[in-house]
Amino acid sequence: MNALPRLEFGWFLPTAGDTTAYGLASAQIAPSLELFDRVVQSAEAAGFEYMLVPVQTACWEAWISSAMMVARSKSMRMLVAARPSYINPVLLAKMITAFDQLSGGRICINLIAGQSEAENASEGVKWGKEERYEIMDEEVSILKALWTTRGPVDFDGKFYQLKGAQIRPYPLQTPHPRFYLGGGSRQAWEISAKHSDVHLFWGDTYDRIRANMAEIRQMAAAHGREKDIGFGMRLQIVCRETEKEAWDFAHGLVEHASAAQKAFVKERFATSEANRRVRELAAIGEVIEKNLWTGITQVRPGAGIAIVGNPEQCAATLQNFVDLGCHSFCLSGYLHDEEAERFGKWVMPILRERNKERMLAA
Repeated sequence: MNALPRLEFGWFLPTAGDTTAYGLASAQIAPSLELFDRVVQSAEAAGFEYMLVPVQTACWEAWISSAMMVARSKSMRMLVAARPSYINPVLLAKMITAFDQLSGGRICINLIAGQSEAENASEGVKWGKEERYEIMDEEVSILKALWTTRGPVDFDGKFYQLKGAQIRPYPLQTPHPRFYLGGGSRQAWEISAKHSDVHLFWGDTYDRIRANMAEIRQMAAAHGREKDIGFGMRLQIVCRETEKEAWDFAHGLVEHASAAQKAFVKERFATSEANRRVRELAAIGEVIEKNLWTGITQVRPGAGIAIVGNPEQCAATLQNFVDLGCHSFCLSGYLHDEEAERFGKWVMPILRERNKERMLAA
């Protein structure tokens, strides 16, 4: 019988800034090196192993930010986005392997096709969503070929044609850095089934996560990868000493958001299947499972489902996802340095006790 995969925990680098209340100017913290240092240091001390670095228009550039912060941390890996058509795949392969070698193997790749058609158009990306996933498939195939072939690589695809491509250096990690993908469409699932090491789900009901895992694993079997694909959750955390304190903070986080801000989030990201699903969940109700809250989906795009509760409740909710078969948890909370510290002090010890053979020692 194969051993269960080791549990890993990642945190979020808020490169668009931080807040304790969306829509309240006095609660905003601007992005800065000082903020990033605080968050990375708190996450590292808490036992998180990787940082998710976002890529939306409001965010500071992810590759430069990641390179800076990996050099200013001791062990943290950076989960950096490879977006289709943004960077020539041969150059991207070189960037990633240089990062891999110079950081001592502290990089992993987040595959993102883009949540917003308006944002893609604003940045000169002319391809529609289906074509972006086709481009992603070709780019990942090229990356893997360049990283694992000792010699020239030829590639003849719909979007890319290479003749004798070579790179230096080769990856430090064997066989290459790991790929993560979070997406709700069938096309996203197909890319994960073919290429990803971890498919990251956004928050959802336990039944839906269980069914989606089974379907993606079946899709991976068509590529001979049913044992290679792993699963994780991308979630927000609001953990306080008491459940009442947690809910009070959670409601305060969104109560100042304007109707215009909520409408912007809803309209700008309307074509994303994953965003459509979180809006569907929010329409069902404020709580979709015990301690799983939909409120943040009103004010930010992406993974807005939050675990809200005291340390025991937060640990129990995460354990439910572990028991479903998830092993990677990419989390965030407000303020990001303070929430990481609370998680490390209150929640991580409970999870270590319940999963002794599957977590890094403190």
